[in-house]
Amino acid sequence: MNITADTVKQLRERTGAGMMECKKALVETKGDLDAAAELMRKTGLAKADKKAARIAAEGTVAAERSGKSAALVEVNCETDFVARSDEFQAFARELAKTALANSPGTLEALLASSNGAGSFEEQRRALIAKIGENISVRRFVKVSAPGALGTYIHGGRIGSLVALEGGDEALARDLAMHVAAVNPAYIDASEVPAAVLDKEREILTEQTKGEKKPPDIIAKMVEGRLRKYLAEITLMGQPFVKDPDTTVEKLVKKAGAKVVKFVRYEVGAGIEKKQDDFVKDVMDQVKAQDKDKDHDKGPGDGGPRKH
Repeated sequence: MNITADTVKQLRERTGAGMMECKKALVETKGDLDAAAELMRKTGLAKADKKAARIAAEGTVAAERSGKSAALVEVNCETDFVARSDEFQAFARELAKTALANSPGTLEALLASSNGAGSFEEQRRALIAKIGENISVRRFVKVSAPGALGTYIHGGRIGSLVALEGGDEALARDLAMHVAAVNPAYIDASEVPAAVLDKEREILTEQTKGEKKPPDIIAKMVEGRLRKYLAEITLMGQPFVKDPDTTVEKLVKKAGAKVVKFVRYEVGAGIEKKQDDFVKDVMDQVKAQDKDKDHDKGPGDGGPRKH
């Protein structure tokens, strides 16, 4: 089986393991990336299971808020230069305003809506024609809070919303900042699907093979590690980013609040993007220019002569 260098590279990024270990795991799993990553975790070869999606596309995340409701929208383009342009940013902001005001049920409905300058789909096509890059509206969400609402945008690339029952605006914003920074997957352990727990328990059990301890001790070790895993992936279990000595759960309980919902958008998360070889592209252009110069030269000036 032919295992490509790019596949090995992707597995190394996900696991932090060495090249040969990655290639061996891919061969054993017939090139299946997910299966290879799982195999490496079971055998203890993986240093880290970085399941966070790769950031590939450029673009921006925009937020708009009114009272206890807010909307997030992600708009993508091909280059950071375009992402920072005034026209692109204005387009994203208008989309967020409309998502907040109209509460469209689907992305298609949002694009079909208008802000007085034609539909957003027409505006998107016009921007493509003017700028010369592909532009897409990837996703949006509107969140309403029964209590306090927190919004946070980091550098135009990460946006988060946190809706609370009870609490105050300062707490909600702090939690939105935490979500942006730490990227939890769930609010608490009760939200984690059974299939995810079963798979993690299976992996942790596999990792204990070979340890010379009684079965009941092994079982306790597995459950202890599972609790640690749950603390890492849930908002309530994580150490608060502004005070690592306390968990988010303790912070929220102390304020008499409850997290109802959170959303986090990161530009390009999960989108595969071709990795261009910049040096090779430049060298190819130089060679092409040199070839053109040689072709333009005539007899007597160093160019090719006819015999």
